[in-house]
Order: sequence, then structure tokens, then C-alpha cells
Amino acid sequence: MSESFAVLRRRRSDELAKLADQHIQHDLQQSDRDALKNAAYKVSLWTTVGSAVGVGLGLYVAFRLRSTRKALFEAFRAKEKPTKVVFADGRTESIPDVTPLLKPTTFGDFATYFFASAGGLFLGGELGFLAGASSGSRSIAAEPERKKRIETAFRKFRVDMLRKQADALDRSSEENVWNEMF
Repeated sequence: MSESFAVLRRRRSDELAKLADQHIQHDLQQSDRDALKNAAYKVSLWTTVGSAVGVGLGLYVAFRLRSTRKALFEAFRAKEKPTKVVFADGRTESIPDVTPLLKPTTFGDFATYFFASAGGLFLGGELGFLAGASSGSRSIAAEPERKKRIETAFRKFRVDMLRKQADALDRSSEENVWNEMF
């Protein structure tokens, strides 16, 4: 039950980071490590640029949407509207004025800017990440020997990681396994 909250969980990520660092230091050459750092930098740069462009485009769209909504309201308010309806049987009903209900509000403006910029951030960040990952993988795959060394190091890391997890499961009691599953 103590692992139900993220704050209380054991620091598996620290152990995995140390294990990955050992494999990077022992299984790869300096040029391979530099290529991985360069690829990670490309992913980070493209994601940052994509996010910034996405937020900018989202704000631009929000601005355009807000000004269009405001112009539409002004045109609606200036237009002559019917005040009553006459039915076929001669009955007359008045039509309420809905103009105040259609007026743009500060909350609506805030929501427009917030959701449009959040959508732009998400879309731009994801597209930037995709472009950066593609660029980074191309730079790693440019040299077949380097790619093979990196794949081998990653495979060894995965094997060690799975062994550590299997050992931890073997050491734990049946009750602990039940708690970790649920």
C-alpha cells in the first residue's frame, strides 16, 4: 500500500539511471556517447521550437477567433431584429431579446486564449518531437557500426534491467507481489 502514492515509491528510476550510465560508459566509445548527446540535443531543440511555434500559432488563432466573434456580435447587435411572431391562428407572441446573452465575455476570451494556446503547445510540441526524433535517429543511423554498438549496448541494458526486476520479484514474498500488482 505504501507504493500507492508516487511520493512513497522506491526510487527505481535512480537505479535504472545508474545502470544505464554504466552501460553507456562501458559499452560505448566516446564518439558513440557524443552522437547520443547530439541526437538528444536535436530532439530537445526541435521540441522546444515546435512548442514555441505552436503556442504562437495558437495565440494567433485565438486572437482571430476573438476578433471575429466580437465583429459578429457587433453586426448582430446593429441588425434590426423581429420583436414578435404572428402565428397562422392570429395569436401573437413576443420574442425575447437575446443580444445580452450573445455578448462576448472576459471568461470566454480567457478560455479561447487558454485552450487555443494549449492546443498549439500540444500540437507543436508533438510535431517538434517527431521531427527531432527523426533527425536524431538519422544522425545515429548515418554510421552503421555506431548504430550497431548503440543497439547492442541498449540490448545489454534491457537484459540487466529485466534481470534486476526478476531478482526483486524472486526476493519478495507472495503478499508483496499482490500489493505491487494492485
